[in-house]
Amino acid sequence: MLTHKKNLHVLYPYNDMEKYIEQVLKYIQDGIAAGEYTIIVENDRLYPLIHKELCKRLTDDQLKFIHFVNNFDFYCSSGSYHPPAIEQYFNKMVQPYVENKISFRSWAHVEWATIDEPLDIIEEFERIVDEAVNQLPFPLICAYAAHKMPPYLEKILLETHPYILIEDDIIISDRYTPAPSIK
Repeated sequence: MLTHKKNLHVLYPYNDMEKYIEQVLKYIQDGIAAGEYTIIVENDRLYPLIHKELCKRLTDDQLKFIHFVNNFDFYCSSGSYHPPAIEQYFNKMVQPYVENKISFRSWAHVEWATIDEPLDIIEEFERIVDEAVNQLPFPLICAYAAHKMPPYLEKILLETHPYILIEDDIIISDRYTPAPSIK
């Protein structure tokens, strides 16, 4: 995996929940081995399963390298999926790491209530995230349930992520199109 790279924005379209959990565990363990903290943005249903497995694999000191954030709180901090509010929440969350020059990585499980929500806001958010990954820099994996991605969303996600996690390999996306610089 390329997860040693600092500015890494990866799409992970997952299908199988067991493989999903194994991927997030591996990502966290790789981060700890690299001396990086992991910010895991996950739902309240899955995080206890992940944490239980981490407790079997890691020491108490290693567990301190994990920062859990409820994904509903993260994505809907303003009451709805609103990219500027999410960006503000994210900036506040990573501020201590950035200010103290502490290496970190992030795993974000992106979920939404319905597919009817405007998909252009997902594109806007992913563009903001892509820029943040390159500016700070830090590795980030964005996990989306593949079976819930309509073709239009899949197109957006492939265009906004320079890398894709497939099985255990991170490959370069041939459909990635960086956002034009606004200066």
